[in-house]
Amino acid sequence: MNVTVSFLGEDGPSLMSLEDMAMFRAIPTATIFYPSDGVSIEKAVELAASTKGVCYIRTSRPENSVIYSSNEDFHVGQAKVVYQSTEDKVTVVGAGITLHEAMAAADMLKKERIFIRVIDPFTIKPLDSKTIIENARQTRGRILTVEDHYYEGGLGEAVCSAVVNEQGFTLQRLAVAHVPRSGKPNELLKIYGIDREAICQAVRKMLSGSANAK
Repeated sequence: MNVTVSFLGEDGPSLMSLEDMAMFRAIPTATIFYPSDGVSIEKAVELAASTKGVCYIRTSRPENSVIYSSNEDFHVGQAKVVYQSTEDKVTVVGAGITLHEAMAAADMLKKERIFIRVIDPFTIKPLDSKTIIENARQTRGRILTVEDHYYEGGLGEAVCSAVVNEQGFTLQRLAVAHVPRSGKPNELLKIYGIDREAICQAVRKMLSGSANAK
């Protein structure tokens, strides 16, 4: 079992692990956990201890709020829908710090009467394709992924692979496109376009594009 802390922050790019999921996704026997709060981290460690093969747990350094109750049930390959309504227009998939940004974006967009569904994959490999696809169908196939990882090989590509054969799906990705600089985490999330404002903007753009296509 391997555990790493992934973050955008003050320690510089040499200590920012933004290619790690790509490396572990390439290992056939690997399981990649990406918990998003203290409760899910504890559950990930418990599950990793009883999972065969290479287990990689990706955690975030910033102090995030607790999402789950202590009795929440977690399983390898089972995602969680953490924010939803009957009026959702886009399914947003985030993990770790970007899950918190996605939930904040959902609150912001709600004030504009724009509703989004937010999914926490919990494990990136295996990915819960079934849950993502079922929920995306309810949002007319619109999916947005957001991750503190490079575009290559991360959450976005995992979701792309999961939905590649689905008809009528539209997928947009937010990820880090450049080697990052040092800075405050919130500043870097904004600079690299993976914060709550960027998510809101991407959702508006997707809905605007859908309207123009009609």
